[in-house]
Amino acid sequence: MLLAVAPAQASEPGKPGELGELRAQLDALKSDYQARINVLESRVAQLEAQVAAQPQLPPQPLPPVVLPVVLPPPAPAPSGGGAGGANAFNPAISVILGGRYAQLDADPASYRIGGFMPSGDGVGPGRRGFDLGESELTLAANVDPYFYANLTASLSAENTVSVEEAYIKTLALPSGLSLKAGRFFSGIGYVNEVHSHAWDFVDQPLVYQALFGGQLAQDGAQLKWLAPTDLFIELAAETGDGGQYPGTRLAGNGLNGGALLAHLGNDIGDSASWRAGLSWLSRRAEDRSYADVDGSGAPVTDAFTGRSRTWIADAILKWAPHGNGNLRSLKLQAEYLQRTEDGQLSLATAQQLRSGGYHARQSGWYVQGVYQFLPRWRFGLRYDSLDSGEVAIGLVQQGLLPLADFALLAPASPSRVSAMFDWNPSEFSRLRLQYAWDEARASVRDQQLMLQYLYSIGAHGAHKF
Repeated sequence: MLLAVAPAQASEPGKPGELGELRAQLDALKSDYQARINVLESRVAQLEAQVAAQPQLPPQPLPPVVLPVVLPPPAPAPSGGGAGGANAFNPAISVILGGRYAQLDADPASYRIGGFMPSGDGVGPGRRGFDLGESELTLAANVDPYFYANLTASLSAENTVSVEEAYIKTLALPSGLSLKAGRFFSGIGYVNEVHSHAWDFVDQPLVYQALFGGQLAQDGAQLKWLAPTDLFIELAAETGDGGQYPGTRLAGNGLNGGALLAHLGNDIGDSASWRAGLSWLSRRAEDRSYADVDGSGAPVTDAFTGRSRTWIADAILKWAPHGNGNLRSLKLQAEYLQRTEDGQLSLATAQQLRSGGYHARQSGWYVQGVYQFLPRWRFGLRYDSLDSGEVAIGLVQQGLLPLADFALLAPASPSRVSAMFDWNPSEFSRLRLQYAWDEARASVRDQQLMLQYLYSIGAHGAHKF
């Protein structure tokens, strides 16, 4: 390539060229700015001389500091008509819409977990075919600088509405303390506090279904302390009416048992974090009854009265490259639960009522992993295992009744394997396909195929770690 460079044109004789004109303008600007700088320096020198000539005054004492009296903020005025009143109360409102389709080999109406007392309606895979499932309506807001309030209503496919959670929580207690009161999911274990739309699988682990009948709620109070340390340390105590399985609401005044829990957690580098916990739950039961059949197939009613205690150990590990879970992430989660019950077990027929001692030590666990291999795409596996354990029935040990009269308490080792695959078009929607090989019933194997959808509308708070 050849480059041609034109020579600069010379200025005509007697006329300044373009370069000379620019130099002349620059010299003029320099002269003007220098003159202005000289004037400013002269004024500064005059002011310094005037200050030096003034007599020096002794320092004057500062006026006393008067601290204002801080009064608590007035209670908010009740909202009235007009735009101002309508906007005075403005909670965050969210709706979770959920539904599914289920194809089940075995009849879900006969679902019973082998070796365990029936624990309520929150057990089993649900109905066949299309099912609206559970939807949630939540209202939450800071009431004032001191309290936060939350109400979550559950809307079932049977057109019923129930209060899932309704509690207040303090915002300004000192020393890392917080107090929650009302109805809330107990903080025991890990998955119990997680709302159903945030589960990694369509249903809860088998051990929670067997020991609690689903999610364990508490009508009472919870005091929690968060340690001011780099290591995450959380301690909490709960107490309340204890009316949900495995307890019953007592006829008299007072509280029914309580719970203690401790959680630890920390980071591993900049890509992983963990949390581990230990919980203890104690409940009393009075005439906790369930339907069974005796050895001849005749219907009977069994009832337990006594003390139920449960230990829970939980652990979870989360990994994402440099903490960014948008592309890839891995979550490993496991829990082990052991329950001991001591008291009296009765069996009632149409003709008579018999009662004797009862002792049971039963346990179960699950382990699961969920891997996000592409943005918005996840795959998960879960294994559940239960052990009906040691069950001592006084009426059987004394030879008054055969074990066949307590059919649901016959020894069993229920288990289940589940695999799920879900797609999350956005953070507000999820479509999930799940297959489970369920051997929870004593002599029935059930293959379960489920398709679930979840959609979130409105301002929904962040989920727990």
